[in-house]
Order: sequence, then C-alpha cells, then structure tokens
Amino acid sequence: MAITAGIGSDHVDLQAAMDNKIDVVEVTFCNSRSVAEHIVMMIVSMVRDYHNQHRIVNEGGWNIADAVHRSYDVEGMHIGTVAAGRIGLDALRKMKPFDVHLHYFDRHRLPEKIEKELNLTFHDSVESMVKVCDVVTINCPLHPETENLFDDKMISKMKKGAYIVNTARGKICNRDAIANALKSGQLSGYAGDVWFPQPAPNDHIWRSMPNHGMTPHTSGTSLSAQARYADGVREILECFFEGKEIRNQYLIVQNGQLAGMGAHSYSKGSATGGSEEAAKYKKK
Repeated sequence: MAITAGIGSDHVDLQAAMDNKIDVVEVTFCNSRSVAEHIVMMIVSMVRDYHNQHRIVNEGGWNIADAVHRSYDVEGMHIGTVAAGRIGLDALRKMKPFDVHLHYFDRHRLPEKIEKELNLTFHDSVESMVKVCDVVTINCPLHPETENLFDDKMISKMKKGAYIVNTARGKICNRDAIANALKSGQLSGYAGDVWFPQPAPNDHIWRSMPNHGMTPHTSGTSLSAQARYADGVREILECFFEGKEIRNQYLIVQNGQLAGMGAHSYSKGSATGGSEEAAKYKKK
C-alpha cells in the first residue's frame, strides 16, 4: 500500500498500482481548508499588488503612486476555479463575501442547491470559463488529461491582464508559457505554490519571472494541517494492520481499480511524463 500524508497522489504511478494490485490511499480533507485559505491569501495579495508594496517599504521607499499603480479591488471581479472539489469549492465559499462573481468548471457538476447558494456559473469547458474570468484558481489533480493544461494556447484565451493561482500541481501549467505570459502582460500575476521539479532548482524561471507570488509548496502544510496528516495516517495504518475497512473517501486505488475519491478525481492511463528531469535534479 502507498499512503499519501496529504492530498494528491499523482506522485504514485496510479496505472502501475492498478496493474500490480497495490492499493493507494491519501488523507482526504486533512488540508483542504488550509489550501483554500492560502488561495484566498494569494488572490487578494496579487490583485492588491501587496508584494510590490511590501518591497517598497523594505527598501525604504514611500512613493504612493508607484506602490498602487497595479493595485485593484477584488470586489466585482470574476473568479473561477478549475475543479470544484474539496479545495476548489471551499475557496469559492471563502471568496463569496468579497462580492465577486463566481465561476467553475468540473467534470462533475455540483448540485443545483450549491450553485444557487453561491450564485455559481457552471462552464462545460475550461476554455469557456477562462475567457470571462479575471482570476483563475487551479484545483484539479494532475493526471494525463491535465498535464500542461495551461499552455500558450490556453493562456491566450484568457482575459488580458488576468491572474492565475495554482496550488494544485506545477505541471498543470507549462513553465515557459507562464513566464512568457507574465513578461508580455497577458497575465498580470501568477501565484503558485507548486513547482516542477520539486525542490525547484535555484535557476528555475519561476523564481525570477516578474509579478509572481510563489511559495515553496506550503499551502497545505500549516501546523494545523500537519496534525491532521498525522491523525489520518495513523487511522489508515491501524485499519490496515487490524484488517478493518479504510474510509471510502481515503481510497484512490483498491483491488486494481480506481476507487473512492480516486474514481471521482483521476483517470486511468500512464503517469504524466517528466520524472527523468526530476531524477536528474541536483541541488546547487
């Protein structure tokens, strides 16, 4: 059995696990709220251009015009999530009090009750949603269908000057496409918590590109979340060794098939490529 102490099991070759009858489980929900809070922090920080203002203070400056020349209100903006599962839906709930227009794309449409409660607009494709959104937050798992989803072509369909927040997986966004879009102004900002490879090399282009708000994959690793990781892993191991049934929502692969949350979130097929690049990584 392979256990993820957290959420997201793409680092396990799920197809190989299915082929070899290796169960895969993760501690579902352990850090969903933590990541959703991080998303809200990133959206507000990027739109208000907090990073630039903080830099000016640290450098001893006080030019108000320079400090606010890229700062806007979040109120009234169109905010959309790619996937409205555990994290994406919670991020939408947390953004609603900002009086924004909320959008989502997901393979599984939410119940009508939730759509009405949050006044959500459903889109049947990512392309449809990004055309109307000022901010796009990515909350889908990484699998063959989502690898490099945000490439030059997808980003070109976004509103000029939009923002992307990615706390899902680095490989969902094409590395060079993001950097080029920030340089050209097609994107006003990119706040990412995930990289490829990880740890990111010192010369990774996302460290030095303009108008970014990168963090070192810490969105789901608050001390509060870590306590929930530990509790969940212990529960899974105790069930495994005592021959008890593991919670269905913890299951990703079981008995050679996608199961539980895995059946809802992932697709069958070969793992995404690029592991060779990560294997060659050497810390500088």
